Amino acid sequence: MENNQSDWFSINWFTLERLESFEYQNQLWLYGLLLIPVILLIRWLLLKLNHQKLPIALTKQYIKNDPISLLRHLPPMIMACVIALLFIALARPQTTDEQVEQWSEGIDIMMVIDISESMQIQDFQPNRLEAAKEVARNFVKGRFQDRIGLVVFSGDAYSRSPLTTDYELLNTYIDGIDFSLIENRGTAIGSALAVGTNRLRESESASKVMILLSDGDNTAGNIDPLTAAKLASAYDITIYAIAIGKEGQVPFGQDFFGRTRYVENTLDETNLREIAKIGEGKFYRVSDQQALEAVFSEIDQLEKAEIKETRYKDTNDFYYIYLKWAIVLLLIWLFLKTTFVSNFMLD
Repeated sequence: MENNQSDWFSINWFTLERLESFEYQNQLWLYGLLLIPVILLIRWLLLKLNHQKLPIALTKQYIKNDPISLLRHLPPMIMACVIALLFIALARPQTTDEQVEQWSEGIDIMMVIDISESMQIQDFQPNRLEAAKEVARNFVKGRFQDRIGLVVFSGDAYSRSPLTTDYELLNTYIDGIDFSLIENRGTAIGSALAVGTNRLRESESASKVMILLSDGDNTAGNIDPLTAAKLASAYDITIYAIAIGKEGQVPFGQDFFGRTRYVENTLDETNLREIAKIGEGKFYRVSDQQALEAVFSEIDQLEKAEIKETRYKDTNDFYYIYLKWAIVLLLIWLFLKTTFVSNFMLD
């Protein structure tokens, strides 16, 4: 409670903006303010009814309206203000500063994305890689306090981003993914899994996840994918394997005359299915953007950490401000009613 306010006498406490900024703990008392004009009206009517005319007659020219006579209305107006201030004080005006602290145990997630030449195929728009990048960005947006890292691979594999909660920086790394990052051609799935495992193996998180996205078979690298998957499993890493791409004729660039060129696309799912099985995760096959988004959405739900929150409330009371004003005005009212000033105002 802020009882050390030195500016309680400031007129700013009575501005509409200030009064509306408060939260009122006992808001019903504010309705008492509506009774004050009613009480003043009843008082005025009673005075009118009890008014006695003087037994002498004066002509109009001898009757004068003295402005000083208006001072007789001052005491009841002051008392009305005292009552209004008491109602405001009883309503308990206060301000509350609430802070919410959210936290979770967190999950460590490594996204392993294929950037081999075949990811330029345009059965996804504008191509497979750009579609994967867009879905990855959206996946990152939906996480809270999870550490996420990034591995890219083609003929070789390397860590593009370590595990981090700096999602803005991570999205910058995702935006910068292109086919020129790795010169060696091919699809080194085993090497990619090994790099991802190396990043996750020292993690102390209760849940460690690797999301592998590829459109081809293992054709490069010196590590067998199934051996790499078993190594990941030994470190309690769950693997979700996503096979991306359509079977059959798929668009792939343009020919010399500017016409869309088609190539035959095949994908052996055997390795990816076995990798997911070893990693005790799930295998997905997606052939369009919507299916890819749905898969990442499902993984997002499967690997959600429980979010806990702690709320802190700092409440400041200001009823004493209006109580002090009420006491001051009450003393003024008593002074006016119990001294010669009262007779002076009545006369």
